[in-house]
Amino acid sequence: MAFESVLNGHTVRIDADESNGGNNSGPRPKAFLLVALAGCTGMDVVSILDKMRVELVDLNIVVEGEVTEEHPKHFTALHITYEFYGKALPLDKLEKAVGLSDERYCGVSATLKQGLPVTHSIVVHEV
Repeated sequence: MAFESVLNGHTVRIDADESNGGNNSGPRPKAFLLVALAGCTGMDVVSILDKMRVELVDLNIVVEGEVTEEHPKHFTALHITYEFYGKALPLDKLEKAVGLSDERYCGVSATLKQGLPVTHSIVVHEV
């Protein structure tokens, strides 16, 4: 049940858990879809905020999905939570950066939004 792929010179392993015949030697395929979305939008947001001269201490992105009970089990909705960490972060710029990623730049989000709703929220942590 384990598979390895080589992407841009990096080996990526996926596997099923023991209850599904695997050895739990890697994450599940659907989880990679969420990671791709988080990575795509995260790179956009950080790049946009850098151009706006917004200094982040950290950015944590959590992507959660609703999954059907029946096979093929698939996502019916996704929600992205952007957790920004910094000092006196301007909410208007954070919202603009997230909006630009969502509406214009993130190709993963654009692809997924053709088949299901993708929503987001912003949380700011003062550090």
